[in-house]
Amino acid sequence: MSAVRRALPEDAGELLLLRQVMIDSMAGADSSTAWHAESLPTVRRRLAEPDGDFAAFVVDHPERPGALAALVAGTVEYRIGREGNPHGAVGHVFSVATDPECRRRGYARACMEALLDWFRERGVPQVDLNASAAAEPLYASLGFVRKPDPSMRLRLGGA
Repeated sequence: MSAVRRALPEDAGELLLLRQVMIDSMAGADSSTAWHAESLPTVRRRLAEPDGDFAAFVVDHPERPGALAALVAGTVEYRIGREGNPHGAVGHVFSVATDPECRRRGYARACMEALLDWFRERGVPQVDLNASAAAEPLYASLGFVRKPDPSMRLRLGGA
């Protein structure tokens, strides 16, 4: 298996392509990629911050130089502390995606393990994610458990 590595600014375009794979798999259809051009500078900037609160771990595509086979991204968020987490650090995992021709090779698991190590290095005591039914066995094998979800969302402007 290819080695997992921390994503670099020059990986930003490929990160967006794999994120689109994830979005399309959840939507059940191909959706617009028009937002990629606007998002690209932000992703590059965030990837250039090695000590920042965002990280992405990737595996290079074994058959296509310059392409990525798998991606896992996450952030450390601050919330006011509480019992069990007095410093309020909470990890959030998102954009777990594998190129369809590279699935079932352990790439997503390896990337997840690297991201979880990154969270541990930052003293993050809790990590959250939203799981699709197809991905739930992977997350459960890493120790994630389902929780009641009282989440709500309000969209402020834009899409």
